[in-house]
Amino acid sequence: MTIAIGTTAGSAPARAEAPGAQGTLLALLGVVSFSLTFPSTVWGLESFGPWSLVAVRSTLAALIAGAFLLGGRAALPERRHRAGLAVVAGGVVVGFPLLTTLALQTSTTSHAAVVVGLLPLATAAFAAVRTGRRPSRTFWLAAVAGAAVVIAFTVQQSGGALSTGDLYLFGALLVCAAGYTEGGRLAREMPGWQVIGWALVFCLPLMVPAAAVALALEPVRLTAHGVVGLLWVAAGSTFFGLYVWYRGMAAIGIPRASQLQLAQPLLTLFWSVFLLGESLPPAAPVAAVGVLVCIAVTQRAKS
Repeated sequence: MTIAIGTTAGSAPARAEAPGAQGTLLALLGVVSFSLTFPSTVWGLESFGPWSLVAVRSTLAALIAGAFLLGGRAALPERRHRAGLAVVAGGVVVGFPLLTTLALQTSTTSHAAVVVGLLPLATAAFAAVRTGRRPSRTFWLAAVAGAAVVIAFTVQQSGGALSTGDLYLFGALLVCAAGYTEGGRLAREMPGWQVIGWALVFCLPLMVPAAAVALALEPVRLTAHGVVGLLWVAAGSTFFGLYVWYRGMAAIGIPRASQLQLAQPLLTLFWSVFLLGESLPPAAPVAAVGVLVCIAVTQRAKS
């Protein structure tokens, strides 16, 4: 993947960079990157406390983004874009990582992955309100069906009880859906790598002192898993994943791209077994078939 770092905010809209099938491929790359976030976070928690992990993760990602912005001589965002970038920063740079990291202290990766499977429906709903676009009835029926599969799976696995971790996860859904929606909208007006790049850099003045304080207060026990987990959530999930995700959304539309993310819980379930040794829930294959059918319908429905 070659990142076109020479493009500036005043260039052609990002949707011209990744039309059609390429946009779908980019969005899928984002989903694969995101699917590794929870297992990597669990690894990161072996070495860092939750607040340290989030602050250091965001700081490292911001430094990577800053290097790309400087290398590409990117112009500062226009004033009209800054409120949207603040929403992206609050949702996907700070809010989602913090709330999910807190949740993963008590929830398994597989459980968290399934709860966050509701993110596509939440994103589509935010997009409908924010952009004024109204997907077709078939699209909505398929999206709701996919969410119903996820909810049924979650209830079956949790015995019908919601924990504090679940509340963190539902909060993470809301802030992330808002960040995805605003980022997808901005990626139609400026390059996707600059959307996440500037959102990360804007958080740097907050994250550097937060990292210093958190590292001083929480114990640090460096392990190979912990370091790899930190590096992936910083460079892979936070920068690369969001870069390709926003480019993909700009090309194929926020509602359609968001439904590709229905596959994310299934990928995370695989990683939770392969990387963490968690037991695969018996209902997972049934949920997988149902979710994949819903994805197929949403991709064919007019959005």
